[in-house]
Amino acid sequence: MGQEIERKFLIKNMPQLNKYECRHLVQGYLCTKPTIRVRKEDNEYYMTYKGSGFISKEEYNLPLTKEAYESLIKKSEGNIISKKRYLIPIGKNKEGNELTVELDVFEEPFESLCFAEVEFLSLEEANSFEKPDWLGDDVTDNPEYYNSNLSRKVLS
Repeated sequence: MGQEIERKFLIKNMPQLNKYECRHLVQGYLCTKPTIRVRKEDNEYYMTYKGSGFISKEEYNLPLTKEAYESLIKKSEGNIISKKRYLIPIGKNKEGNELTVELDVFEEPFESLCFAEVEFLSLEEANSFEKPDWLGDDVTDNPEYYNSNLSRKVLS
């Protein structure tokens, strides 16, 4: 990929999720500074490097075999994150690009958490984004909603 440009939002009104494509993700973090993550997404496996930043950051994905993923996930630090990701198309933006909300519904130990991400092709596109009414507060700059930080969260 090279560059990830995204914004994160809380959910004000949950849409009817059963009509959207759903993926199951399980991921662990080998390191959080810089971010090195291994992820299973349905039957695909990969390792991701993410640079620092909020709305825009470097991101590179490397495909893994199932065996490599299973070996590396055991080396993860902290919490393993499991979630369902719903892909919700929301039409085109002002530039004519198709936009999709990726709504994440977390499973144990974060089962009360859900938020959405929208990825963009440019900072201009991200900054001019007009969110649908069902999306709530923008939490892009809030580190509490970064999966890498959830992986390090101490649970009681």
